[in-house]
Amino acid sequence: MVSAVAARRSRLMRQRVRWAWLFLAPMLLVLAAVAGWPLMRSVYFSFTDASLADLDARQWVGFDNYFSVLRMPSGRVLYDGLLVDPVWWRAVWNTALFAVISVTCETILGMVVALVLNANFPGRGIVRAAILIPWAIPTIVSAKMWQWMLNDQFGIINVVLLNLGLIHAKIAWTASADTAMVAVLIVDIWKTTPFMALLILAALQMLPRDIIEVAKLDGASAWQVFWWVTLPLIRPAVMVAVIFRALDALRIFDLIYVLTPNNLHTKSMSVFVRENLFEFDKFAYGSAASTLLFLIVALLTIAYILIGRVSLDGGR
Repeated sequence: MVSAVAARRSRLMRQRVRWAWLFLAPMLLVLAAVAGWPLMRSVYFSFTDASLADLDARQWVGFDNYFSVLRMPSGRVLYDGLLVDPVWWRAVWNTALFAVISVTCETILGMVVALVLNANFPGRGIVRAAILIPWAIPTIVSAKMWQWMLNDQFGIINVVLLNLGLIHAKIAWTASADTAMVAVLIVDIWKTTPFMALLILAALQMLPRDIIEVAKLDGASAWQVFWWVTLPLIRPAVMVAVIFRALDALRIFDLIYVLTPNNLHTKSMSVFVRENLFEFDKFAYGSAASTLLFLIVALLTIAYILIGRVSLDGGR
């Protein structure tokens, strides 16, 4: 009897798996067409000397776009390729720095905003709708708006800071090497914090109220309730939010391209790829950079997933 029930369950599970793959098949086919095929073409072009002027007149060069050794007639040995390109590694550093700082700040601020919006107060619905406005504005529009606000001659940011006595001279926020990354981070944090707050707020709304009430009855302070009760319960949702936001930050392009164009101190990996593909007519080199960008994001995605599983399994 037990074996018959187990066999029936196994057969039912196989049927569910088959139906699941059947329903997922159209989506997987579309994804392969719009993402998989261009990705494979980009990987292929990275091993050629393809030029945007004539993609058909290409030759196989192997890993030369990634790393190559050049022997000069004088006997001097030079190293060339993406892996020894200081501009590429500067773009990698800029992207990593931007991702770490922006995601950290947005998570902390998003948590604070979510906790405030989760409380009961008059007009909470209006505040919840208003807080989403920065996230709803298209990135290009946000970048152009902040570009004017941060302008060293006409920008309102300099005017306010001068009137408050916080600065003594106007600052070229998006042009100066010392403040360009700060300007990009300010705009991104302003725009994306509502997204983090929305995800965390959704998790807070699902919390069982009785557990929190019991903790308060036991004499726990507000901070203790948050640290020992609320945060552990919403940690899976926070992990998902951090994963989504980190992957998005690693692919940052439009904000940097509009706000600080041609600035080595803020150039991201995506901006580097775009410049080589279309502006410098180094299509194969740009394809190699896009391939490395994909590998970096993929490896970090796997790492995030593994870390998330360890956290969700209670540290096992």
